[in-house]
Amino acid sequence: MNKPNSEDLTGILEASLKMLERYPLCDACLGRQFALLGFGMDNRERGKSIKTILAMGAHEAALSRDKNVKKKGVVMLKILASHGSFKMASDLLRKMKRRVGEEKKCFLCGGRFENLQPIVEKILNMLSDYEYESFLVGIKLPLEVEEREDEFKSEFSVQHGEGIKNEFSRVIGKDLSQRLKKDANYMKPQIVVLVNPFTEDIELQVNSLFISGRYRKLIRDMPQSKWICRKCRGRGCQICGWTGKMYPESVEELIAKPVLEATLGEETSFHAAGREDRDARMLGRGRPFIIEVKRPRRRNIDLKNIERAINEYAKGKVEVLNLRFSNREMVRKLKGMESAQKIYKVIVRFDRDITDEEITKLERELTGATIRQYTPTRVLHRRSDRLREKHIYETKIKRMSKNTVEMRIRCQGGLYVKELITGDGGRTSPSVFSILNVNAEPVELDVLNVLVKR
Repeated sequence: MNKPNSEDLTGILEASLKMLERYPLCDACLGRQFALLGFGMDNRERGKSIKTILAMGAHEAALSRDKNVKKKGVVMLKILASHGSFKMASDLLRKMKRRVGEEKKCFLCGGRFENLQPIVEKILNMLSDYEYESFLVGIKLPLEVEEREDEFKSEFSVQHGEGIKNEFSRVIGKDLSQRLKKDANYMKPQIVVLVNPFTEDIELQVNSLFISGRYRKLIRDMPQSKWICRKCRGRGCQICGWTGKMYPESVEELIAKPVLEATLGEETSFHAAGREDRDARMLGRGRPFIIEVKRPRRRNIDLKNIERAINEYAKGKVEVLNLRFSNREMVRKLKGMESAQKIYKVIVRFDRDITDEEITKLERELTGATIRQYTPTRVLHRRSDRLREKHIYETKIKRMSKNTVEMRIRCQGGLYVKELITGDGGRTSPSVFSILNVNAEPVELDVLNVLVKR
């Protein structure tokens, strides 16, 4: 086996001395240039070890009887004292009655690694307002700091180093982890601490809390989400009664208020598997939803208590069930449920009496049918005009009076049921109107179920 020669063994020391001759470097910034070499020590310890060996060699040279060797040794000690801020070198120079030069701030970090405690304390104080299980430290550096280090690495052909951003993140994160007794999470942290060590600016990115469940809307004339007044755009005007809203309440608002009170969040976003019309009820097992709480201060909440609080607050209007914690991935899946099968019940009134034969015909032709619908006239002001094709799996019809029936329709999500009844001036085909050639009006519409595949 080949033994390493002296050049291999002294390469790190020679490179380190060249760096220190050119630039002042703290222990951490010197050690970071060789971060991938060795194991079981941090960069500060690595840099201090290198400086210690260099100081010992310089001291040995300074004790030599050879004037040239002695001079080189003293020069090395002065470099370590001023550019390395190395106490051993300063002490040796004083002992030898040599002048000790002024210590200079680290070229790369400006001495920031020497005193990170004020930043850590500030972070701890900011985090004290929040409940969380995991965190991650992110670093924002001034552009000139990153450029300076890139130029430094290029000048000295650094091959085994670590980036200054990584080291700041690791050192601050390790200190926080020990103080908080919480682990850093690199995949899905609940809070990301963004730190600029040079300006000491700190920003907390508090990840949202997601709660899923199902809701039943028990009354009509209430939208799923808050409708901003179109006239004043939420500022408040005479038309909206100075509320900034088109309607006084919504499903979203009735659910959000107790949730925000429990989590101390700043605001919410409401996600659901489709939406029912404002004048339709949502019955049966309810519609799947996820409420996203932004910047929550409390996460350790009892969902059973939340469920009771919502149902008490929204009593007789909205009811929630099966609340559980969720995540952003489930929001994406929920959006894909908009096309899930739905079961509707609609009361239809005709402008004349209809026969049993007509009911049978309607039931037959609207079972297994593909419905072609252009965007309904009533929503053209807010949705693009395009053609949709939706499938009806089954239609069941029950007579209620001579000119009124109850229709139960199991269909593909996204079908406009009101237009299926009226025909919408030919924009929906086939329709109850076109099949029976009779004017039909949807009197009451309810969603009975949202069929979600598990």
